[in-house]
Amino acid sequence: MSRNIIAAFAIAVLLLSWPAYTLYGEISNAQSEDPLVWEEDIRALMENTQGKPGDVLFMGSSSIRLWGTLERDMAPLGTVNRGFGGAKFVDAIYYADQLVDVDDPAAIVIFVGTNDIHPGATKPAEVLLQSYQDLIAKIRNTHAATPIYYIAITPSLMRWEVWSIADKTNQLIQQYSATDKTLHFFDTGPSLMRDGEPNEDNYVFDGLHLSESGYGIWTAIILPRLLEDLAKN
Repeated sequence: MSRNIIAAFAIAVLLLSWPAYTLYGEISNAQSEDPLVWEEDIRALMENTQGKPGDVLFMGSSSIRLWGTLERDMAPLGTVNRGFGGAKFVDAIYYADQLVDVDDPAAIVIFVGTNDIHPGATKPAEVLLQSYQDLIAKIRNTHAATPIYYIAITPSLMRWEVWSIADKTNQLIQQYSATDKTLHFFDTGPSLMRDGEPNEDNYVFDGLHLSESGYGIWTAIILPRLLEDLAKN
């Protein structure tokens, strides 16, 4: 085998393994309850995502960060992507002031909570509801009336055994959102499942993060609702 072929093979292996290595690091950090593990990620995020008035701000964990087609999928709405690593509620709350530092966003879309619910280290649904309420309170310090949308925790293959807790968390957050006209809820779970279980076609190799078809489902649910609601404002 020639040196050129060997070099090309090595590069290909590196490129294929890098996303998996990155996700492994994020999952490892997600096990920590110390928000400071994300300090470097937040610094880089703020340097590279400025946003402009009227954008829709997407914030949360790696399913937001990995949404590489977000700008295209949400067109004609402008977007700013503030997703980072394996964020949990404690992380989103700690960095909330920075994450929502966008001038006059049209709306804020949140996906966080899935990393608080996994086998062996699951927080009660009632605790996560309180965490969501705390996050909303922090956001309201700077965006008093901006519409806020919560994307339901996904029914993933990796964490299916604790789905009952995730489902209860979703229900509590949906009920809470119904008490405030500026809070909204995207129920994406049923569309990501097949025959009552997560549809593997909607997830990538790890059984946790969304595939192209999974993001397509998110888009089909989120975009029309945003366009309809924002047109009224």
